[in-house]
Amino acid sequence: MAKMLALSVSFTQAATLMVHGDSLSAGYGILPEESWVSLVGQALGDEYRVINTSISGETSKGGLDRLPALLDKFQPDILMVELGANDGLRGYPIDQMYDNLQKMITLAQDQGIEVILLGIRLPPNFGKRYTEPFFNSFAELAQIHDLLYLPFILDNVAQYPDLMQADGLHPTKAGQPIIVESVRPLIERALARLKS
Repeated sequence: MAKMLALSVSFTQAATLMVHGDSLSAGYGILPEESWVSLVGQALGDEYRVINTSISGETSKGGLDRLPALLDKFQPDILMVELGANDGLRGYPIDQMYDNLQKMITLAQDQGIEVILLGIRLPPNFGKRYTEPFFNSFAELAQIHDLLYLPFILDNVAQYPDLMQADGLHPTKAGQPIIVESVRPLIERALARLKS
């Protein structure tokens, strides 16, 4: 498994990746070492530092409030933002989430940090009038701010019940390596940008 997940990157000096998200990145319902963030850290190896600042239940507002101190403490080269799902599940205004995410992106980019944005799709029972603008807001932010972007973090996972926990919202241990495979190209591109 470790060989399959190995990231083919080369970087002349140590780089720090900080993953700032919610339960999807915090490893809800599984052991911490089984989460996709931990697997990314294992795949990158000792010359890279992976910091997981994700908290289950976190909203975009909570993420924004915590971010300045975390950037100051860890000084990451790459910030991976995976927030918004809890805003959507609670029916918060999309403009509010958009504004919070944009402030996080700007805060990081102003410090020369490479930002990766991980999008999310809401369950269809929330209705297209809400779910489609919600989903599209991530793509708009990525385009405006020239971000590396994954439209749906649970792509190739959420549609398979055996890869999802009983709540239908969180991936199982078996789903975590698939998420790694989805985010890996973005990490490699971010590291390449840092070298250029």
